[in-house]
This record gives sequence, structure tokens and C-alpha cells, in this order.
Amino acid sequence: MSRVGRLVVIEGLDGSGKRTLTEALTKALHNLGKSVATRAFPRYGESVHADLVREALHGGHGDLAASVHGMAVLYALDRRGAADAIVDDLKLHDIVLLDRYVASNAAYGAARLHQDARGEFVEWVRELEVTRFGLPLPDTQILLRVRPEVAAERAARRAQSEVDRAKDAFESDDDLQIRCARVYDQLAADGWLSPWQVVDGTAGFDAAELAAGLVHPG
Repeated sequence: MSRVGRLVVIEGLDGSGKRTLTEALTKALHNLGKSVATRAFPRYGESVHADLVREALHGGHGDLAASVHGMAVLYALDRRGAADAIVDDLKLHDIVLLDRYVASNAAYGAARLHQDARGEFVEWVRELEVTRFGLPLPDTQILLRVRPEVAAERAARRAQSEVDRAKDAFESDDDLQIRCARVYDQLAADGWLSPWQVVDGTAGFDAAELAAGLVHPG
């Protein structure tokens, strides 16, 4: 069976509202009669690589979190472990929604290294995840754009209200979030890996309109 579905990725800073948008889009797509599969990365609790990431971001495994490339490889291996499942989802569903994907690795790693979207790290991520690991390319990527200070405030509130969502080393680094936002903007402007759509996550979004655009891309 060949691929029939469209792979849609939602990207954005920690605290931008990606989970909320994923849930709203899923409901809106169901209302349009479309079948939807959703996945989120990192796959904490499902993948040993994702769990190593979480442990490192909370101070475990010595100096692992300090290694930009080491952490990026773990993120990439987490997605590689899900590649077959994503391909299967695309055979069975109209839309496959991913909360974070390859661009997240590119954006955060480049920001940590003080590079932009056209730097060596972003190209290295593409080579690793797409060329070497063979991850399916997205059909479209949605950048849920919010001001870094707004995302930081939301992440802080989430950490206080959800016992399993304590802020990690990346979320606690305000300067990193600012640099990451810039890289995301550049990736979207360049159409990295696929066309991008920028959504204002501060002002709110119309999930029904977004869903219609995914079903009938113009």
C-alpha cells in the first residue's frame, strides 16, 4: 500500500501551545470527515533514547546535556525508532500530525551553537535524519509563533500545575529560547524540508480554517 496521507508537523518553542493546537486540529479534521493519527516527540516513556534525553536535561548522565551533537543524535534516534510507525500511519490516515519533528532538532541545536538556519548544524541534522535515517519528509510544517517571553511564562505555569512537566535545562534558558525563535523564523522563511505556514500563537488561531487548508492545500 502506498502513502496516502499528508504528514503535517507542528513546531514552536517550549510553551508555544503545540499540544493545544494538535488537539484542536485533530477535532477540526474529524469534523471534516478526515482520519487523523497524532504523535509527539520526544517519545518520553516509549523510547530509551527519549528517556535518556529527559534524564540528561534534568541533570543526569554527567555532561551529556552539554554536548549539542550528542543530544541531537539521541533526538534523531528517537525519531528513527518511530519511522516505520509514521510510514504505517501515512498509509492508513488522511492526516498524520506530529508535535515536533526534525526541524526542532535543527532549531535548538543551531541556537545552542549560536548558528543560524543556514549554518553547518542545520545541514548536519538534515543529513543525519533525512538522508541517513530516511525519515519521511513532511508535506507541510506549521510554526506556532509566540514571543519567547510568552512561551517562557506558559512553560513556567505548566511546570507549576503539572507534576511531570518540570522545566528542563533548555526551557529554563531564556536566551536560548530567543535564539531558537530566530532560527525557527529562518527555517520557515527558507521553506526548510517543506513549505511552512506561520500561525500567531499569541493572538489565537482558527483551527477550522487551518484544518480546511490542510485538507485542500492551495
